[in-house]
Amino acid sequence: MPESPFTIGIIQDRADADPAMNLVRAEGLVRDAAAKGAQIICLKELFNALYFCKTQQCDRFDLAEPIPGPATIAMQELARELAVVIVVPIFERQAAGIYRNSAAVIDADGTLLGVYRKMHIPDDPLFNEKYYFTPGDGHLDYHGERPGEANGFKVWKTRYATIGVLICWDQWYPEAARITSLLGAQVLFYPTAIGWHPAEKDEWGKAQVDAWRTIQRSHAIANGVYVASPNRIGHEDEPGTNGITFFGHSFVADPFGRYVAEAGEQEEVLIATCDPGLIETVRRNWPFMRDRRVDAYAPILNRYLGA
Repeated sequence: MPESPFTIGIIQDRADADPAMNLVRAEGLVRDAAAKGAQIICLKELFNALYFCKTQQCDRFDLAEPIPGPATIAMQELARELAVVIVVPIFERQAAGIYRNSAAVIDADGTLLGVYRKMHIPDDPLFNEKYYFTPGDGHLDYHGERPGEANGFKVWKTRYATIGVLICWDQWYPEAARITSLLGAQVLFYPTAIGWHPAEKDEWGKAQVDAWRTIQRSHAIANGVYVASPNRIGHEDEPGTNGITFFGHSFVADPFGRYVAEAGEQEEVLIATCDPGLIETVRRNWPFMRDRRVDAYAPILNRYLGA
């Protein structure tokens, strides 16, 4: 029988230069989400810092912290107090010279369940992520993990639901969504920091937002799961450039790809109830999982198949 419905919250907000103040703001918004009934709450990508990847500067590695560390410990205490699950995306220092774009998953009793480390790392103008982030480690054995390692795509059985976490650039890859869904995720959380180059906004802005939302809604449909994507907002300057304007438009989509909740370009806490019964119904009527031809998909492991 399907499990009981559960309620999620995603937080769309800005970031400032002071990580401590960003943490205080996030704590207040988590409290707001919990007061509105959210049981599982997800913050934006790199929640407690400005998006520092706009340029390559070695001293910005100082923004990283270990897991557990100050931000995750504070969120563990908050999760325990409010009895909520919190997804905490931060810049992680795993070891000297190994820094990750990560998300800690904290259960409703404050337990740190584990860490997802972003698998797909972009490298574009003002998005110099390959300079800062070691990609997550793919691993074919999903029956266990080596100490200290996050083995590729993962799910967590939290108090309220089984969730998967992917991060920003991961959201463009159907393989990531499919694997995480096959592992049992009922919701795919996509903490995000995506925005416009101001000079391109008039020509490409609407199309970029539509593409970003469409690809993620397609993951909800193709996998029969909920998708929840909190983005950041606000313009962030970078000397010598026009900076980035983060466009918000966070949303939650159901297994039909319908918007259950959606935001504009201002600070918002989105709340949505997810019904596992709908997952069951959609997968019975659109049995994409059943009809997959796994015997024919080996070529997907090649980088390119052309002449």
